[in-house]
Amino acid sequence: MPANRSRTDRWRSSLWKIYERGGGLEFTVERPDATEDTSTDLVWRVRILDLTDDEITVELPGTLGKSFDLGTGTRLLGIMAVGQNKWMFHTEVLGPSKATYRNTFGAIRLAMPSNVERCQRRTFDRISTAAVKLPEINCWPLIDPRSAVPAEMANRIMILDLQDRDLTGESATPSQEELPEVGPPFTARLANIGGGGIGLQIERSAASALDSCRMFWFRIDLRPAIPAPMALTARLAHTHIDSQQNVYAGFAFDFGLNPSHKAFVLGQIDRYMRTAQQRSAA
Repeated sequence: MPANRSRTDRWRSSLWKIYERGGGLEFTVERPDATEDTSTDLVWRVRILDLTDDEITVELPGTLGKSFDLGTGTRLLGIMAVGQNKWMFHTEVLGPSKATYRNTFGAIRLAMPSNVERCQRRTFDRISTAAVKLPEINCWPLIDPRSAVPAEMANRIMILDLQDRDLTGESATPSQEELPEVGPPFTARLANIGGGGIGLQIERSAASALDSCRMFWFRIDLRPAIPAPMALTARLAHTHIDSQQNVYAGFAFDFGLNPSHKAFVLGQIDRYMRTAQQRSAA
């Protein structure tokens, strides 16, 4: 039996090992098949709390102390990673868990998949029946964190105004908005979001920017759910290099100089999650 077939057939064993060591899964709300919308997928990193033959119990997705509910029947695309290997599968929310778990946002039960499909190394976010479209992020090393405060305020005013008028800011680009004092820009993909920050996929050609600074200024594009790229400040926490020599970098959100921006960011993520569930149910 080929090695990759053998690993796929043993996916339940791999899932159990992830659970035993306190690990987690990633998932995103699945988009309907044959859709032509341009939405991107926000991928959540959550801990596995319990396993049975029929169910996977995981944390509710959440960040910065706030959880985001997922309704019963919401279709999800799950992602299981072991080392450099990744599998994807279809599942759905069975409902909230009645059990209590310490240090979580609450828990939901997911249907155990009947099978999984291994992702190819060159298309790590795609299988034969589904694909994940990761949001693009414009990134800048932040030279003066204090200069980010007025830029965040301007970004917040613009997005709320667009939402009030039910518009999508297709013409709103970083060059047209106020920027803080920053270094040369680079682009990345939003790999996942978790309890206190985000993970980015950064091509190796741009990875040298991480050596110059610890604080960064981001614009995260979640259109059309959020009508224009959302700006925020984050601090580099850790990095590692994948098998393709690209960099995965973890960043912690930083609202130390602008605490009021935290509620705005949480509100926009909540809006995104509600929109994604409505899209999934369509």
